[in-house]
Formats: sequence, structure tokens, C-alpha cells
Amino acid sequence: QVQLQESGPGLVKPSQTLSLTCTVSGDTITTKPYYWGWIRQPPGKGLEWMGSIGYDGSTYYSPSLKSRTSISRDTSKNQLTLQLSSVTPEDTAVYFCAREYSGMPGTWGQGTQVAVSS
Repeated sequence: QVQLQESGPGLVKPSQTLSLTCTVSGDTITTKPYYWGWIRQPPGKGLEWMGSIGYDGSTYYSPSLKSRTSISRDTSKNQLTLQLSSVTPEDTAVYFCAREYSGMPGTWGQGTQVAVSS
């Protein structure tokens, strides 16, 4: 059974780069045909897909966040990394990683709360 666990700082200062890690167990991130995505939910708002990385390392980003987002992976650790640069308080959210199939998130991590504040 696949499990995902997000980790990272709970507080980031404005203009800094947010960096989160998703550790995957029960599956490998190179397994076809899965993709691995990052999704966030700001307080009081809906879910926002940020981007994904495929089993082959290909990446896809939300157009609205593409200029600030980078998703990478470490296959030796079976981990994904999200980096979001130049953060503002509007980036405050719960951040989730998820395993995707046919473009839809299926298995989710529990999420990690990130606040952007000075």
C-alpha cells in the first residue's frame, strides 16, 4: 500500500523559497504509469494543482505558478521535492503530495501546513 508523507518548514518568510519533501513508501516513483503531484489548499479556498513529475522524470506545471515552481526527485531516496520561490502571504496553505493516475490524484499524503509571514 503506497503511502506519502510531506515534510518541510512550517513557516517561511516573504520573498524566500519554500522547499518541501514528499517521501514515498510502498511504491517507487519510477513505476509506470504514475505521476506524482503537488497540490495546495489556501485557508478558506479550494484545492490548487501546482504541478507533477512523471515516472520518467518529465515535469508539468500549472501555468499560473510555472515561473516560481520547480519539482524534482531523488530516486535513490524515493522522494519528491517542491520548491516555490518568491513566496508571499498568499502562498500560505496546506501542501499535499499525491500519486496521480490518468491525470487525477488518487493517493494523498496527509498534508503539511505552511505559513508565509515575517
